[in-house]
Amino acid sequence: MEIIKTFLLTFIPIFVAIDAPGILPLYISLVEGIPEAQRKHIARQSVITAFLVAISFLFLGNFIFSLLGIKLEDFMIAGGILLLILSISDILTLKKELSITDTLGVVPIGTPLLTGPATLTTLIILAGSYGYPIVIFSLSLNLLIAWVMLEKADFVIKVMGVHGIKAFAKVMALLLSAIAVSLIKKGLTKILGVS
Repeated sequence: MEIIKTFLLTFIPIFVAIDAPGILPLYISLVEGIPEAQRKHIARQSVITAFLVAISFLFLGNFIFSLLGIKLEDFMIAGGILLLILSISDILTLKKELSITDTLGVVPIGTPLLTGPATLTTLIILAGSYGYPIVIFSLSLNLLIAWVMLEKADFVIKVMGVHGIKAFAKVMALLLSAIAVSLIKKGLTKILGVS
């Protein structure tokens, strides 16, 4: 029972941070007119990029922190503030002027859309609290879900509707802001030594 609780405590924040349904309208506008085979390549490229960026940051992040003398609670507060700002603003939305290139799946879809500041911050904080194996498993499962959603983007939008997707994205932003406040509170609690 405890493992299920830990899994949910890692899976849900990562799901909220990645917000795959929220990027679907932008993804569809970016790949509009591209042949199906190339769309599948872009979806695969996006998820692989997101995974590699996330894993690299997850392992190198702690090394960099130790070099700089940054503690987990410092990062919890800074990360929480960043998540709060990201959830309130539309900082990750991109203008439609983006050109279609061979690296579309790398930038902007793989990063910063799937693995951006919110995801990276969430990952490193969760790894510090729950350990690497469960966080990597939750990340992998979330990216698998994102891959399926990108591959079936037209179908998902048809089912949920554009307004449904937008409403879902707003709910995700609200959940992300609640997670951010919780992280700030936990960080302050650790620094102040309050139980």
